[in-house]
Amino acid sequence: MLNEKMKNALNKQINEEIYSAYLYLSMSAYFESTGLKGFANWMMVQYKEEMDHAMKFYRYLLSRGAEVKLLAIKEPPNKWKSPLHVFEETLKHEQYITKCINELVDIAEEVKDRATYNFLQWFIDEQVEEEENDREIIDKLKLIEGSKHGIFMLDKDLGQRQYVPETE
Repeated sequence: MLNEKMKNALNKQINEEIYSAYLYLSMSAYFESTGLKGFANWMMVQYKEEMDHAMKFYRYLLSRGAEVKLLAIKEPPNKWKSPLHVFEETLKHEQYITKCINELVDIAEEVKDRATYNFLQWFIDEQVEEEENDREIIDKLKLIEGSKHGIFMLDKDLGQRQYVPETE
């Protein structure tokens, strides 16, 4: 049985992951509306991955005999200044999610919940990858400095990303 504090924090994380998905879906729509279908594709893959992450927490809670409590999802923004601005905001958001995961680890350590601590290790590794991916795209966007040809090439590159469902 999960400690009450741990259970509440994990339920809150489901909300954070679904909000992340909602944010990336909004970013995908923004890119679609600007004609950047490759950027939109990249964000759509992010959306699907974040839903997978939410479901990992959902299934974990159920596997531990804990109640899943779904919280209201706040409305994400829907306008940005540029592709660079979108990815800077994406990186900030992923850094926030990293902080949330680290706080979950702190709670697991505090309540001596080794199973949850072990479960969270995957998310720690995932967050390192998420932040690295965002930084890489930010670096490319800064390198091309708004060049239409550069944006076109990056859009084509980002359009190649494919969703790979999480394995259990």
